[in-house]
Amino acid sequence: MTDLHELQASQLLARFAGRTLSPLDYYEHLLAHIERWEPHIRALYAFDPQQVLQQARASTERWHKGSPQGPLDGVPVTIKELIATRGTPIPLGSAATLLKPAVQDAPPAARMREAGAIILAKTTVPDFGMLSSGLSSFHGITRNPWNRACNPGGSSSGAGAAAAAGYGPLHIGTDIGGSVRLPAAWCGLVGFKPTLGRIPIDPYYTGRCAGPMTRSVDDAVLMMRYLAKPDARDATSLPPLASDWSDQPLSVHGLKIGLMLEPGAGLQPEGFVCEAVQGAARLFERHGAQVRTLAPIMDRAQLDGLDRFWRARQWAELSALGAEQLARVLPYIRDWAAAGADLSGVEAVRGFNQTFEMRRRAAQVFSEFDLVLSPTNQVNSFPAEWPSPTNNPQQPFEHIVFTLPWNMGEQPALSINCGFSAEGLPIGLQMIAPRFADQWLLQVAKTYEGWRGAIQSWPNPPSR
Repeated sequence: MTDLHELQASQLLARFAGRTLSPLDYYEHLLAHIERWEPHIRALYAFDPQQVLQQARASTERWHKGSPQGPLDGVPVTIKELIATRGTPIPLGSAATLLKPAVQDAPPAARMREAGAIILAKTTVPDFGMLSSGLSSFHGITRNPWNRACNPGGSSSGAGAAAAAGYGPLHIGTDIGGSVRLPAAWCGLVGFKPTLGRIPIDPYYTGRCAGPMTRSVDDAVLMMRYLAKPDARDATSLPPLASDWSDQPLSVHGLKIGLMLEPGAGLQPEGFVCEAVQGAARLFERHGAQVRTLAPIMDRAQLDGLDRFWRARQWAELSALGAEQLARVLPYIRDWAAAGADLSGVEAVRGFNQTFEMRRRAAQVFSEFDLVLSPTNQVNSFPAEWPSPTNNPQQPFEHIVFTLPWNMGEQPALSINCGFSAEGLPIGLQMIAPRFADQWLLQVAKTYEGWRGAIQSWPNPPSR
């Protein structure tokens, strides 16, 4: 039998409606499951089990009366710490942050509450969300449930760990260079970064998106039905789709697919990772797609340019801190950002302008191809204690080369598990579609997921 914590959201809702499971009974199981896991992986922030049980009792009463409060009434969701939830401080993963309760829900949190979901907890992030790591001066170390000696990635580190550990079916991260997809790949999940503006976010920024992190495509699609509703606070937000979000697979016959295995800069992907991605590409070929090798679109100038701009941007924030606050920032972040103090405005602008070259090249790809496949991660694992896969603040972004250009180009991109290493760690396949083809990309992912089959064995909590 399936453990309750492994149920998908649609299964939970069906059982709540059929009165074969009450929200209260479900949460009593789920909270006990989290209690066994959480001391070992530290995925959660602002977690109040008693308040969650109170909401579960209220949801149980509503379902008992046949009057649920919204289509997701009683379903748990975790929300990344960087996404504001009313009344909860936003530490930004840093011990240097002065804690002030958020005044209102940011759009993704508001949409989940409106749909009736129960916000189970916030999830951890590294300092300022600027690391692909679970290391934080505020939260401590978040670990990967597949192997607790390994890093879950980031910056949606807690969301990735929580989803892999079975803290309910629905989780929301944010992504400005890979921060949904990278931890999704390291944690064996579906991680979806939509077209910029598809999910309204506040504050919005160049390339910044919110996105679902789930164990299945179905749950990601379910979340999109609510997360993609408009919100005037995001000036980049897109109009809603004319049709409902579909979770139906579709034919890939005749699709022109680009297979990108070379990053063009940064770390080289490990051989077994490329083999797993090539295996996925062969599945598309067997079903009638045309697969051709695609040259990398990133290069050293682009990666270094954006690194310089981000250093300058981060140093502008850190330099406003007092000496005592600055001393609390993770040393890796201080060391990385310090070079921003010596950059001229011209150098910073030149760095930012590389984002337009990324955008141009990313768009050009889809004049030839319908879909791009690549590895999500260039590195399959790294130690939980490291702030990045290189552990070098002078080379902080060598591992995001496959994910970064699609943020700047605004294309929807998704990571889905395509196998496991010899050590049993997940391998991520990235799929990228043209701008605005969000629904289509999820349907392609659903098709691939059907070929691959469900992951049968998720991590279990330690026995003690």
